[in-house]
Amino acid sequence: MQRIQMPKNAEYILKTLMQHGHQAYIVGGCVRDSVLGKTPQDWDITTSATPEETKAIFRRTVDTGIEHGTVTVMMDKKGYEVTTYRVDGSYRDHRRPETVTFTTSLEEDLKRRDFTINAMAYNQEEGLVDLFHGVEDLRQGVIRCVGIPQERFDEDALRILRGIRFAAQLGFRIEEGTRQAIREKAVFLKDISAERIQVELTKLIISPHPECLIDAYELGITEIILPEFDRMMETPQHTRHHCYDVGRHTIEVMKQIEPQPVLRWAALLHDAGKPKCRTTDETGRDHFYGHPSEGKAIAAQVLRRLKMDNDTISRVKRLVEWHDFGIDGTVSEQGLRRALNRMGPDLFEDYSRLRKADMLGQSDYKLEQKKEAYDQMQQMYRRIMERGDCLCVKSLAIDGGRLIELGIPPGPDMGWLLNELLTQVLERPERNTKEELEAMAVQLYQRKKTE
Repeated sequence: MQRIQMPKNAEYILKTLMQHGHQAYIVGGCVRDSVLGKTPQDWDITTSATPEETKAIFRRTVDTGIEHGTVTVMMDKKGYEVTTYRVDGSYRDHRRPETVTFTTSLEEDLKRRDFTINAMAYNQEEGLVDLFHGVEDLRQGVIRCVGIPQERFDEDALRILRGIRFAAQLGFRIEEGTRQAIREKAVFLKDISAERIQVELTKLIISPHPECLIDAYELGITEIILPEFDRMMETPQHTRHHCYDVGRHTIEVMKQIEPQPVLRWAALLHDAGKPKCRTTDETGRDHFYGHPSEGKAIAAQVLRRLKMDNDTISRVKRLVEWHDFGIDGTVSEQGLRRALNRMGPDLFEDYSRLRKADMLGQSDYKLEQKKEAYDQMQQMYRRIMERGDCLCVKSLAIDGGRLIELGIPPGPDMGWLLNELLTQVLERPERNTKEELEAMAVQLYQRKKTE
């Protein structure tokens, strides 16, 4: 009998429920991950006990989803979701059942789950309960629906995207019948909330296999949830710098960058402006003038539509806008300081990661020169930071209070003056001294007054 090592608190909950005459198992993702030799993040429990019976047994519980049979049992400040076996009623909106009926049958409960690899249960007495051959599918690396795939996707259309996401996370293939059902039912993703789509899509793109996004394109998923990617997949790049179309280049960039949400979203959207900006000259070569600016607008549109948080939207927008900076290798230290002022010094490390990944996702044409230009910019950045060059108004050796003492009143003129001083310092950082800035401020202000 295969044994699964579970946390003591989860083991205690199972034993306590069974001592009170109920069936109880850990179920779903924690079983799947344990069989794969991974450490589960959450330990969900399924039981024949009703929510009221569960609440009567344990001292500290929270009604997290009691209408669907879920009670959270608190143990040592950690919550464990305990859900009553249930049979879902009919679905009309591809999102949630109209009714939920509690049952005493584990098999009935497992039959309603999405994929075979998530429909296994386990307890210490009976071992692994695998009614739908989930272990075999884990061994063969297959994502397969429980029962009839079309019915599972009719019940909750988000399962369509979850199937692709699991394939991306685990490196599995999707079984052909399940693929066909995805193709048939993908349109119903339009009924799923943006928040739920965004969570699954983010998990997919930060997975070890973001190239599964191409499967999502081929199965009609991105047409519904991310049509911008479809346009990228259908935009060629006839240029010596590229060996892929925009979409496949994008996938290569995603594979080359760390699996952090901001970085992967920036990689996904960095060339989103290219389809709209593509032109072809008389020699047949493509150009994409202005695509970073256009891409910034598209990134904002996509991420707002998906209800992404404001900080992620801001960082991704700036990364898309700046991803091509310095690509020609002609940036000076003055130019880099100006860029750091505009993009924000906090963005440079992520910009560097995106720039490097973008470079590695291109053709070999002038690759060595690109790498050399990249290394030179990194060296310039280190020198600027080691010297502590002034990169923003707050770092000037003079502030608004001192300008008032010099006879310059608060208001628009002061703001203009501080920005003028910063412009001078970005060009020549050695000018960032109190004495020189004071003299410069008085001179600039008097000149402005006489204009």
